[in-house]
Amino acid sequence: MNDWKNVNDWNAAIIEEFRANDGQVGGMFEGRTLLLLHHTGARTGTRRVTPLAYQDLADGYAVFASKAGADTNPDWYHNVVANPGTEVEVGAETIRVRARVASGAERDRIWTRQKRDYPQFAEYEAKTSRVIPVVLLERA
Repeated sequence: MNDWKNVNDWNAAIIEEFRANDGQVGGMFEGRTLLLLHHTGARTGTRRVTPLAYQDLADGYAVFASKAGADTNPDWYHNVVANPGTEVEVGAETIRVRARVASGAERDRIWTRQKRDYPQFAEYEAKTSRVIPVVLLERA
């Protein structure tokens, strides 16, 4: 339980810094693409915000349900699958999006680029036997 408190505190600090600096944060995310994903709990209906690395796409953004290589998908993934209509904060802008899970060649192309540009994602993949979902957040 204490681990979740630490994760929530860490996320809260990133969210606060993101919003105070029009989407820019320091530390391990300095110079990286980061967005704030709004999502509604699949079981609870609770509104949540999660900071995530993203890849810019022509019609939106790709985010990655890596959970740092854990053997289960992150909660936000289950939430956007259940409730795909949502919004993201990118920089100082809030954008309506619709989430969908990429598959096949589309997923592979985006995932390969992410691993090339950010090698820690390849490390996450090596830690788990699951296929890490790529979620597309397309402008609504």
